[in-house]
Amino acid sequence: MTAPAPILIVLSALGLETARKIKAGLPQAIIHGLASRAAGADEPFDDFGATVRGKYREGHPIVALCAAGITIRALAPILGEKGAEPPVLAVADDGSAVVPLLGGTTGVNPLARTIASILGIAPAITTSGELRFGTCLLNPPPGYVLKNPEDAKTFIADMLAGKKVRIEGDAPWLADARLPVDDEGELRIRIGSDDAAPGEAELLFVTTPEAAPASPRRGRLVVVGLGPGDRDYMIPAVQQELQRAEDVLGYETYVRMAGPFRPDQRLHMTDNREEMQRARHAFELAAGGRSVVMISSGDPGIFAMAAAVIEALHESADPAWHEIELVVLPGVSAAMAAASRSGAPLGHDFCILSLSDNLKPWEIIEKRIALAAEADLAMAFYNPISKHRPWQLPRAIEILRQHRSPATPVVLGRDIGRPGEALTTIALGELTPEQVDMRTVIIVGSSLTQRFPRAAGGEWVYTPRWYGAKP
Repeated sequence: MTAPAPILIVLSALGLETARKIKAGLPQAIIHGLASRAAGADEPFDDFGATVRGKYREGHPIVALCAAGITIRALAPILGEKGAEPPVLAVADDGSAVVPLLGGTTGVNPLARTIASILGIAPAITTSGELRFGTCLLNPPPGYVLKNPEDAKTFIADMLAGKKVRIEGDAPWLADARLPVDDEGELRIRIGSDDAAPGEAELLFVTTPEAAPASPRRGRLVVVGLGPGDRDYMIPAVQQELQRAEDVLGYETYVRMAGPFRPDQRLHMTDNREEMQRARHAFELAAGGRSVVMISSGDPGIFAMAAAVIEALHESADPAWHEIELVVLPGVSAAMAAASRSGAPLGHDFCILSLSDNLKPWEIIEKRIALAAEADLAMAFYNPISKHRPWQLPRAIEILRQHRSPATPVVLGRDIGRPGEALTTIALGELTPEQVDMRTVIIVGSSLTQRFPRAAGGEWVYTPRWYGAKP
């Protein structure tokens, strides 16, 4: 399992500069910056406490570039919760100090040393046993595991009180430590096998098979939705997968929208019509043990890449494809984004239709429009018009007017969540093809959909949750 990435939490422009120095030496780290003061961070936030607590609960090492007291007060309400304690450090925003706060058993001191080395300073290690003996027995090097860490506190306290320790087995990392070694010591450090059991007054380290050839890593393919464009609409799980990915695939416009990416991440950008080839390429990469992200705009399951990826898997007889870890993460669709901007036009039963006939006959599209209109469903239309299909939207409008009054509210949402966003509310009788392009989603209300003026200008549109007589 991939370890959670360190989170560098920044509250100032100076802190952001220091965080970037740290990230240059810890490329897996993710910089979270206070939106009002640290623009340009990997991820913005508005609430320091909620961000620190959320990342702590997720198990991420926390590197807070601010005063230690702020971080301690933010974490205090949850420190009694059960679960692993990830490393937590405070770093001065000018990079002049690195102070471990929490996570002595999970590597806070080694992380502090790494960060201090990047910044060219000495870490403020305060662990008495480590300062006295020059090693942290709770954090052995790769290849060794402390089997009874719960006994370490008493063991170290006994050494600090003057008791001697004898070492049995090969422990080369302790050769330069300042342990009170004595062949007749009351305490014992023993290197044993995994089936050994620790004795009294003993720390037992077992060796792990890391030196053996590693087994093939299981590949991972995650299909994500970016939402309509604004990063604030992107769910945190998608943002984490974009940071985790080794390979990123998608239509060029969407890949660039999802950036920036690190130099070590490989980008595979293709034309928007190459969906099945893109899906197969993603499986080939993941089958090789890589961590792969497939990008869609909006929600990947609505006229997007999730269906193509699942279809490619269904058609494949390659067992390696079926063994990878496949995950689909949702996103905010264009219809949902436009609906939220206008109020609640999809507040009752609704359907979503694409007017593109690239993958289905126009006769089917006409039939579905007519039946949905007859059923009095609110409707959202994707891909409403293009240079190659100028006649289809007029025909769709004609069908709608056979079942809806001219006063039916219509919402036109163009580039919602992107620069140039535009939202317009008109009546069905006023709708013309010239008001729409491929980047517009059209929401047509049901017979009960209402509109009324907003105090600040514009209109609210909603479809009530009741149908027929108001309860």
